Amino acid sequence: MTCINGRIQPSNTTKLRLFADSGGYCSNPSCLAELFVDTDDEVIHVGEIAHVISAGDSGPRADTRTTAEDRSQYDNLILLCPTCHTIVDKAESSYPVDLLLTWKRNHKQVKDEAFGSRMYESRQEARKALDPMLRENQFIFSTYGPMTDERFNPESTLPRLWRRKIRTKIIPNNRKILSLCDANRSHLLPEEEMLLEAFRQHVDDFEAKHLLGVEEHGSRFPEGFDAILA
Repeated sequence: MTCINGRIQPSNTTKLRLFADSGGYCSNPSCLAELFVDTDDEVIHVGEIAHVISAGDSGPRADTRTTAEDRSQYDNLILLCPTCHTIVDKAESSYPVDLLLTWKRNHKQVKDEAFGSRMYESRQEARKALDPMLRENQFIFSTYGPMTDERFNPESTLPRLWRRKIRTKIIPNNRKILSLCDANRSHLLPEEEMLLEAFRQHVDDFEAKHLLGVEEHGSRFPEGFDAILA
């Protein structure tokens, strides 16, 4: 973790976990604003990481018994849109710690249910649920991805479309795929369990690049994963 102006910043892993939990929407149940905005030139994220207990000793919901390091941990953070972040901090008495933690917990539960974290009775049923997401990701990659001939055309709109579909389609699909596979581990063969872990690292590296701007080359989509549970 880094320290800026005396405040310890959340790690990249913590940031990615918060974005994954959000499903791309503000965690305030009465808001649910989309956190990715499609502009003319690119897709930007407007999500803001808010502290449940203030990062400082005198901020919103401050608690001097909590260490600076603990305040920067996942358990003390929630992802909100800019408006809700401002409101919960300026009207802190109306948004106590317990309420914000309940928002976060319930938002993750709804996201997990929507992402299909369900155990199926057979491999065939699990694969049937997996197929649409894998097919959609493959279609997007082959149509808009960085290996198309359009990458050589400076006037092409495909790079912008590719960036948008990464955030609106591929990243959510990847999270659904992980959730479904984790829920159906009992159906995986030993070699498929290793494929799943390789895919998990690919997802982590992919999100670090496209959500946090990490420039290092991450792990590639693991060969053979598209046939998992088949």
